Amino acid sequence: MTSSTRSSTTERAMAATRQDAEGSRASSPPATPPEMLPTPEPASVESGSSRRQPLAVWVLAFAAMVSFMGIGLVDPILKPIAANLGATPSQVSLLFTSYLLVTAFAMLITSYVSSRFGGRTTLMIGLGVIIVFSTLAGTSPTVGALVGWRAGWGLGNALFIATALAAIIAVAHGGAEKAITLYEAALGIGLSVGPLVGAVLGGWNWRAPFFGVATLMAIALLAIVFFLKDKVKISHNIRPADPIRALSHGGLLVMGIAALLYNGGFFAVLAFTPFVVPFGAYGIGFLFFGWGVLVGVFAVWGAPWLRTRLGLTNAFALAFALFTVILVVMATNVHHAAVIATCVVLCGIPLGVLNTLFTETAMNVAPVPRPVASAGYNFVRFLGGAVSPFICGKLGENVSEAAPFWFGAACVAVGLAVLVLLGRRYLTKVAIAH
Repeated sequence: MTSSTRSSTTERAMAATRQDAEGSRASSPPATPPEMLPTPEPASVESGSSRRQPLAVWVLAFAAMVSFMGIGLVDPILKPIAANLGATPSQVSLLFTSYLLVTAFAMLITSYVSSRFGGRTTLMIGLGVIIVFSTLAGTSPTVGALVGWRAGWGLGNALFIATALAAIIAVAHGGAEKAITLYEAALGIGLSVGPLVGAVLGGWNWRAPFFGVATLMAIALLAIVFFLKDKVKISHNIRPADPIRALSHGGLLVMGIAALLYNGGFFAVLAFTPFVVPFGAYGIGFLFFGWGVLVGVFAVWGAPWLRTRLGLTNAFALAFALFTVILVVMATNVHHAAVIATCVVLCGIPLGVLNTLFTETAMNVAPVPRPVASAGYNFVRFLGGAVSPFICGKLGENVSEAAPFWFGAACVAVGLAVLVLLGRRYLTKVAIAH
């Protein structure tokens, strides 16, 4: 066979092969693009990773727990502070107001600071500020000085808690939802342990809880210094005005307003209950310990269960409605200590659910970096926490002891209306996307 014949035969064979291949492709289904290929079941991946979280996650969770202890720490010692410093309930309530007002406005710069200096450095700065001002609070000779030092404490709190959430999301295994669950667990433990620490130390001296927090924060700071070696990456190129701009997104603004109103009820319970129950420091400490336990349990397990069974919007609505009913029961039974104590503990159920649902939704409702969303959302919601204690104190002094709880119930009911009427479409989008 000549070379030309062999060449012709080879070309005919290749042509036939190409035709067969084209026919095969035409008769078979199209290839699946890479992004459509099946991925491993998330449950199996997450279950393995969530059991083996990095040490950095537990360090951050411990530090967050100690930070949240500072919120409920003062509850058992509100009456001793008032007695020793000659203050009224509304004046003592300023311990919450100054703390949370500064926290709210400082939230506007937290994402900028963390993007400039890094998450690890910002966490250490925040803890350092808390250590300094909690120590100074323990030395206060007047209620005015104590309120002022609590304001400085709020600055450190803002730098820490906003960055801690973004940091836990950045280093945790199992995705953002798993990280938020860990964060909310730290919140629940901190809220429950804080009143106990306040009661035990406050039973000895009302100044001791402030020094106790400074000591615990110093331990948390050392843990971050020695065990959080890696730099926590936070979104870069964040400007100070970005959290305010993020609030132009309707979903984030609605979430913030609903959370502001919810905090009206939250702090009616937290700030005024100690003045209507005939309990000492230990009684109030154990009362809020039970409350904090339920906050933690329902933040970690109750909220995901309700969201799965009822859907995001219905889970929000049920928790808001339950909280409103509990506040109404407290308002109508303000002179029955057993009823008030039972209601305080039961408040932990809707509060735990709402804390988790709000945090998860706020992190996902707007197309902005999570640190920016967290800062903008927390700025709005902490304004409610700043105003509510003082209003409740004034209502309790000048109207009646039931008035603060009626105020809280009204705030929560309006918050439910805002969420259902204005936020439903945003909640639906978040639920579909996640």
